[in-house]
Amino acid sequence: MIRKIIKINEEACNGCGACATACHEGAIAMVDGKARLIKEEYCDGLGDCLPACPTGAISFEEREAPAYDQQAVEEHLHSRAPAHSHPHGQGCPGSQMRSMAPREAAPQASAAAPAVSQLGQWPVQIQLAPVKAPFFQGAKLLVAADCTAYAYGSFHQDFIRGRVTLIGCPKLDNVDYAEKLTEILKQNDIQSVTVVRMEVPCCGGIENAVKRAMQASGKWIPWNVVTVRIDGTLME
Repeated sequence: MIRKIIKINEEACNGCGACATACHEGAIAMVDGKARLIKEEYCDGLGDCLPACPTGAISFEEREAPAYDQQAVEEHLHSRAPAHSHPHGQGCPGSQMRSMAPREAAPQASAAAPAVSQLGQWPVQIQLAPVKAPFFQGAKLLVAADCTAYAYGSFHQDFIRGRVTLIGCPKLDNVDYAEKLTEILKQNDIQSVTVVRMEVPCCGGIENAVKRAMQASGKWIPWNVVTVRIDGTLME
């Protein structure tokens, strides 16, 4: 029969897994880091997965396909439930894209009250972050060396709050951050960039990657660098 069914552009897919999470029928799975339609009978053609894709890799087409099979879908979901430990099937739960509303601390909170997270999006690792995402639009971007949050006690309130956060370690990650950051700057409306690094020399790699990404993006974006000492104080 001719009906509407999902079409996935694997070249455009960045492997974030958002479509697999949005598909209530389990018709999409992450295979080798890419979204795949695992069985045509599982796709109802209603498009729940469509708005979840940050790169526009998901679309629908009308073509010859088997009819949607509700019973098969129910059996499929039931069969995978015991081993289905996360929403991405074979994908990585650490790369599931999501936006969150940072919580406000309770008014007149005592000094002993627990600190409140200001993180507004996931993922935060530079390597896991999608190149294009709704939370990047109009964002103030924070690019931080991962040690900085441990060294500086008020990191959430002073740096994460009000910003989209990306973290990495140029010494341990065998990758050039500049390439990924360049595409993020090119493909999104970033308003400013704040770099937070440690005082140790190897941490200069993350500052250098941002600088090269700014130049390669062809955009003029206000940016600044903050350096944290090992004792947790900020360098003037």
